[in-house]
Amino acid sequence: MSSRRTTMVTGSLVMASFSAVMILSGTAGAEDDGPASSKGGKVVDAAPAGVKLTTALPGKISVDNSSEKTAITATVKNEGSKDSGKIRLLVVGFDGLVVKGVEGCSAIPEKGLPEGSNSGFACPIGNLAAGKSKSYAVDATFDLGKTGKICLPVQTSDGKKTFWQQGPVPFGTSNPSPDAPATPLLLGTDNEPAGPGGKELPKTGPTRTLLPLGAAGASLVAAGVAGLWWSQRRRPGVQGA
Repeated sequence: MSSRRTTMVTGSLVMASFSAVMILSGTAGAEDDGPASSKGGKVVDAAPAGVKLTTALPGKISVDNSSEKTAITATVKNEGSKDSGKIRLLVVGFDGLVVKGVEGCSAIPEKGLPEGSNSGFACPIGNLAAGKSKSYAVDATFDLGKTGKICLPVQTSDGKKTFWQQGPVPFGTSNPSPDAPATPLLLGTDNEPAGPGGKELPKTGPTRTLLPLGAAGASLVAAGVAGLWWSQRRRPGVQGA
């Protein structure tokens, strides 16, 4: 009787452990968690009257500690009272966050990427009706030994105006869990490598926004069907008085 009870208890513990592993492993490919947020976003060029464009990213994502894969949902919204006209969304990765693919979108050529970025995709949206939103599934990898940022500009279809830009905003954690199957990262948090002996964070130069939004800042413009190109919207020294 004692032997059978021991066997039953042992079996239960094994099953419980197996279930726990399955649940934790599932987080590696789990969908985004936490409420969506427009943290790190701001208006660049004024949108047409009645149009209010914003973007949102999940408040938390989960990175598989073995494959470094993660999934992110990027959402663009028209919170205004009028249709947007033809627009596009760009999804750009920086530092340890590399955008591998965005459903329904085209890769930005390497020579067309902005300074400091490593990857990017352009998503033609067309007209976004008032009060509507559109979401895109983003496949990415995240090197947990580095910082990682993402940027979501919303532009006219020709790239001549940027109505809204979220980021580059970081995902990260100040409490790494290298021994777990996956690491949760929070939006708006700079990533820190795991414990003593972890990789040193890369130096990214002077503290500044990689995609400036001021009068002398850079913005995205189009360069034909072949791809998107990054260029200066206003040259230094040619600003208005």
